[in-house]
Amino acid sequence: MRAGLGPAGGAGPSVGTGPHARAHGPEPAAAALAERLTGVGPLAPLVADQRVTDVLVNGDGSVWVDRGDGVERSAVEVPPGELRSLAVRLAGLAGRRLDDAQPWVDGLLPGGVRLHAVLPPLVEQGPHVSLRVPRRRMVGVDDLVAAGGASAATGVLLRALVRGRRSLLVTGGTGAGKTTVLGALLAECDPAERLVVVEDVRELDPAHPHVVRLQGRAANVEGAGEVAMSALVRQALRMRPDRLVVGEVRGPEVRELLAALNTGHEGGAGTLHANGPEEVPARLEALGTLAGLPREAVHAQLRGALDVVVHVVRDGSGRRVHRLGVPRAGPDGLVAVHTALVDTPSGPRRAPAWPALADLLPQGFAEGVA
Repeated sequence: MRAGLGPAGGAGPSVGTGPHARAHGPEPAAAALAERLTGVGPLAPLVADQRVTDVLVNGDGSVWVDRGDGVERSAVEVPPGELRSLAVRLAGLAGRRLDDAQPWVDGLLPGGVRLHAVLPPLVEQGPHVSLRVPRRRMVGVDDLVAAGGASAATGVLLRALVRGRRSLLVTGGTGAGKTTVLGALLAECDPAERLVVVEDVRELDPAHPHVVRLQGRAANVEGAGEVAMSALVRQALRMRPDRLVVGEVRGPEVRELLAALNTGHEGGAGTLHANGPEEVPARLEALGTLAGLPREAVHAQLRGALDVVVHVVRDGSGRRVHRLGVPRAGPDGLVAVHTALVDTPSGPRRAPAWPALADLLPQGFAEGVA
C-alpha cells in the first residue's frame, strides 16, 4: 500500500460487513439473505476492504475500486438485472428517494459511506452507483504527519496557522484528500471553540468536542423543500460560530462565506476543487458569478477574507499536502495566490512568497523551513 492519506488502519464503516464478516457464523445463508435485502449486497467485501476508498458500479454491472493506486476493475460483478434494486435499496438506507421522477440521489449511508446513484436515461445501459468509503479519521496534524500526509516541519506550520485563527481553503482534485486534511486541521482548534460545519452531504468528522453540523436538502419531486448551501451559511452565522466551516465551496454560498470572513469570523475554513493554488481566484470568480457577484466584488472580498491556501495532491507518494499559497492583491486590485512553500517527503522548501506566509506565523515558527 502506498504512503499518504490513503486507507490505513482503523475500523471500517459498519455498512457492508455482513455475510463476509460472518462467514463462520451459525447462519451464513440467513446472513447472506439479510445482506442482499438490507445491505450493500455483492459490494460488501469491497466496502469491508480496508484498502478501498471508492467503489464504482457501472451500468453494465462491472465494479471498479480505488485502493490508493487509481481505479481498477474488481472481480466482483453485479447482475445488470439487480442494479436498479440495489441502487433503490441503498437510496432508502440513506433516507432518500430514487425513482423515475427523482433519477439521482446523493446521500449518506449508515456508517458514513457516501452514496451517489443515477438512473437511466441520464446514464447509459443501467443504473450507476458510486460509494465513497471513509477510512481513517485524522486526529490532528500529528496523525496527518504519521500517515505521510505532510512533513513534520510543515505539520508544525499548519498547526500554528490553525491556532493563530488564520482563514484557509484546502484545495485539490477529486480524491486528493481535501476533506481528510481539513478534518485533521480542524482537530487542532481550541476545544473551547464552537465549530459550525455546513455541508451538502455530511463528510467532515473532525475530532473536536464541539461541532454543530448543518446539511443541505434537495428539492422533492414537486420541486419544493430545497435548502441551499447559501441559506445554511446564513443560518450558521446566527448560531454563534467561533469557526465557520463550509465542507465544499461549490456554488453561490461563496458570497456568504467571503462576506463572513470579512466581518470578524476569523479562522474559517473550507475545501475547493482546484488544480493548484494559483487557480483559486478564477474558481471563486466563477462561483461568485452564480451568486451575482461581479469579478471586482469577488476580489474585493477575497482580499480580506482568505489568509492561506493548502493544496493537496495525489501522486506516486500518496495523498499529501504539496503546497501552501498566500493571496496577495496586485496593482490592479485583483488577487493572485502565490506559492510560499513546497512540501516534500524530506521536508518543506521555501518558495518566492515565503515572506508573506512567515508574516502569518508566530515568531520563531518559521525557523525550521529551509
